[in-house]
Amino acid sequence: MKSCNENIEKAIALSEVMLDLANSGDMDREDVGCGILYGILRDAAYRIKKMAEAERSAHIQKGTWE
Repeated sequence: MKSCNENIEKAIALSEVMLDLANSGDMDREDVGCGILYGILRDAAYRIKKMAEAERSAHIQKGTWE
């Protein structure tokens, strides 16, 4: 696999780790500040995942995805 495609896959995997952390952190939080932190983390993870999946689709359509 090309390194540019590997990096897209890593970004998707990273976003999934971020979502897991946001979910577990939100369940364990003790104050509002933590809730804000995990909300921002969750939002960023969804944005990263959406962008990376769109880029993967673009690479597939261009024929540069193996």
